[in-house]
Amino acid sequence: MGPTFPRSHEGVRGLETQEATGRFDADRQETNLLRVVEIDPQTDARWDSFVSAHPDGLIYHTAAYLHALSEEYANKPVCLACEDFAGQIHGILPLFHTKGLPLGLGGRLLGCRLSSLPRTPVAGPLSIDAETTSALLRAAIDKAGREQGTALQIKPPQSLDCGLVDALVSQPWRKTYVLELPGRPEQLHFGNSRNHARIKQRVSKALKAGVKVRQAETEEELRAWYGMYLEAMRWHAVPPRPYRFFRGLWECLQPKRIRLLLAYMVVPEEKRLLAGSIFLMFGRTVFYAFNGRRLEDLSMQPNYAIIWHAIHDACKEGFQFFDLGEVPAGNSGLAEFKGKWAGSPARLVRYYYPAPPESNGSGHDRESMMHRCLTSVWRYLPMNLTMLLGDWVYRFL
Repeated sequence: MGPTFPRSHEGVRGLETQEATGRFDADRQETNLLRVVEIDPQTDARWDSFVSAHPDGLIYHTAAYLHALSEEYANKPVCLACEDFAGQIHGILPLFHTKGLPLGLGGRLLGCRLSSLPRTPVAGPLSIDAETTSALLRAAIDKAGREQGTALQIKPPQSLDCGLVDALVSQPWRKTYVLELPGRPEQLHFGNSRNHARIKQRVSKALKAGVKVRQAETEEELRAWYGMYLEAMRWHAVPPRPYRFFRGLWECLQPKRIRLLLAYMVVPEEKRLLAGSIFLMFGRTVFYAFNGRRLEDLSMQPNYAIIWHAIHDACKEGFQFFDLGEVPAGNSGLAEFKGKWAGSPARLVRYYYPAPPESNGSGHDRESMMHRCLTSVWRYLPMNLTMLLGDWVYRFL
């Protein structure tokens, strides 16, 4: 049986030793009896047992997700676990090495890194108390420090205690939108009455136009969705992930931890796909992870129909949070769309060792102009070329 933890919205505040394990003396000094080791989540059942029992465990901590991420570029993770003298795990920290962009492109932030986790929105340490978190972070710093030119990057879903490890430097990251779900679907309400009514109006428009939403069941449907994903990424000028990554998620996370919802409508003699979104589910949270759509069909509001369906499903299935994900700075359209569903955003924080170089902001206008130029060019590239370029870029990130 895995460990048990107190469940609260704020997260883990620690645990009562006797109640959690039944093995420890209350007056025993645990500090000298903990050690950080590397384990393999694919063969060590303690990893997933710990993640499943922890109230803050995320899909991104699970062995299945780590396997899918490792298969994307044949890169084996470094998985740290903090255990006591009896082999009971008190905390974990999954990490991956990344090569960093060649020729120093992107600076140190996109250079050679030990990251938790690369190409993933959030991850970071998962532990029962601050002492264990500190031990894991110090072990990660030590590992990165012994590898010349390698930085450490940590992406927790919530800010860490600044006093845990002095060597870590925090930097504000993007804003994220997380909806706290009520106990029953009929209690769902998106913002004020006016905002909620507008969302319902858009969903009704989709339904009246003949838009239907259903769950994909086959990899053939996943491949059909991938074409829409490539189209969406080209429009947003974001390099797309390779198809093998999504196939890996499909194979590793089925049947309960991944869901592809497709919006379609029946036209003469065929079902026309309009949009589709991948949701990752585990513990208390559903993540709105990836979207694909046809630009010419957006007027029928397929994405509204999909998210409405997904949020109501998550509520019915007992999830407590629906994470719509982060928004890049300057993308006001995406921020407005996600804000309609989840209200006020929260600021994510990322942590680095050593400290990344400070930016004086003098190059911001130049970078914005370059981004606008690249966006205008990227949107007209053949989709197969964007797929190849994306595969090449993510190989280093």
